Amino acid sequence: MNKRILIIGGVAGGASVAARVRRIDASAEVIMFEKGPDVSFSNCSLPFYLSGIVDNSDKLIMMDPKRFKAQYDIEARVNSEVVKINRKEKSILVKNLLTDKEYEEDYDKLILSPGANAILPKSIEGITGANVFSVRNVVDIKKLNNYIVDNKIDDVAVVGGGFIGVEVAENLRLAGKNVSVIEALDQIMAPFDYDMAQILHKEMMDKGVTLILSDGVKKIEAGFVELQSGRKVAAGAVVMAIGVAPETSLAKAAGLEVGITGAIKVDHNYLTNDKDIYAVGDAIEVYNKLTHKPSRLALAGPAQRQARAVADHIYGIPHNNKGVIGSSVVQIFDLGAACTGLSEKAAKAAGIDCDFVYIIPGDKVSLMPKNNPMHFKLVYEYPTGKILGAQAIGKGNVDKRIDVIAAMITMEGTLEDLKELELCYAPLFGTAKDVVNYAALVGLNLLYGRFKQITVAKTRELVENNAYIIDVREKNEFANGHLTNAVNIPLSELRGRVDEIPRDQPVYLHCRSGQRSYNAVMALQNLGYDNVINMSGSYLGICCYEYYQDQITGREKIVTKYNFN
Repeated sequence: MNKRILIIGGVAGGASVAARVRRIDASAEVIMFEKGPDVSFSNCSLPFYLSGIVDNSDKLIMMDPKRFKAQYDIEARVNSEVVKINRKEKSILVKNLLTDKEYEEDYDKLILSPGANAILPKSIEGITGANVFSVRNVVDIKKLNNYIVDNKIDDVAVVGGGFIGVEVAENLRLAGKNVSVIEALDQIMAPFDYDMAQILHKEMMDKGVTLILSDGVKKIEAGFVELQSGRKVAAGAVVMAIGVAPETSLAKAAGLEVGITGAIKVDHNYLTNDKDIYAVGDAIEVYNKLTHKPSRLALAGPAQRQARAVADHIYGIPHNNKGVIGSSVVQIFDLGAACTGLSEKAAKAAGIDCDFVYIIPGDKVSLMPKNNPMHFKLVYEYPTGKILGAQAIGKGNVDKRIDVIAAMITMEGTLEDLKELELCYAPLFGTAKDVVNYAALVGLNLLYGRFKQITVAKTRELVENNAYIIDVREKNEFANGHLTNAVNIPLSELRGRVDEIPRDQPVYLHCRSGQRSYNAVMALQNLGYDNVINMSGSYLGICCYEYYQDQITGREKIVTKYNFN
């Protein structure tokens, strides 16, 4: 007898299950139900419609019901909401949203891929206004764009500084709008550590985005948003992007188990507590490979792998579920920002003893065109040296470096493994000792106690306490901007001026990116100094770290002039 497989929800999860089932079984009856008018669309590409990078909303739709039927013999029913699951009868109740008629469909296997809903706090006055939008599907993005165009909106507030919020803000800015990003946390892009996020803050500010951190929305009115601080921000339209909540109402009503994260609980094979019902995508709870705890992860890649695993399990094909690590990349104007695994703050929150490397090497050979610095942070477990995560920000190929680290994490790699990793090289693409190799070498030096470092976050405290800081850059570089209390002893003069360097107090050294100051630290240690400490991130990192706070608070600067190149 042919299997009857029903799928609730399309896009990355549901549509991928359907396609995989069809590749395995040509005779199965496969039906997808989608509440909206589009069963398969590129939700990750939605923000780019606002700037015209995607010039037609129809291009966002990847597959329509006719093509599903013609190419895959899969029936896709749009505008069809599943309102109830009858587990005992193994059937679902479906409502046709165009006719309001309800009908039942039986299943052998049922897959839930309902996704997640934008969080819209009822505590915010005006949250249901006609000028308030969220971005979840093609209908949403068209409504937002039409409202802005039809009402000639110039000022837009984006509430939330996560992936969707940042991409929406960027594309609206590219479209010439006055954009304010409002984030209740003290940084945008929560997967990144605070020190790395400062680089992104600077980029958004440089491109004309008004960045408001550590403040939340209290009220939304016609023409402005009032914040918890009392500040009013001009906004003819408001985009809510503070996060998503898994859509679990249907599952809960059917008695399916929900996990500790509030998402649908599934087993190794993405089965719910009903042996005939699976769940995939943004609505489920997943296993974090690094923290060994349940978590949620709203990413398309994992959803597609889950979908394949479900289809395989239905047909008895083994699947090895290794958990998730969370790899992602985003473009923010001229910068790429990528991350994988655990940040420093996430590792510490999970109770994992860790340390990190923050380096700023060039993304390719320095004499090549378009050579740029790449801010790279590598987090590793102490004392094992096991790689836990990484973050990369720059104009070069940040995704390449983070993909390498993601592979290393998946294979349980350590700093020693990363040091020996053989990667392709040509001057236009990278350096002979790639960014990731370099990070491993620095990490091993720290792990084995060959030198000591202090984080960029401690710089202001050092300056304000008049710590002894040596800037080992050349004199012309020093003249172009430096820490207010730094002593300039260029690396080229260091060995001839060691008598100037005190031995009875800590001595902190930095250069532009950390490489020359590391060499200076090692030279001084070889000359008998045991009180020398390298400043992680060096001058580039310090300037990025201090920039945002200096701009918004007007506090006393610890640098004479910012330098970001």
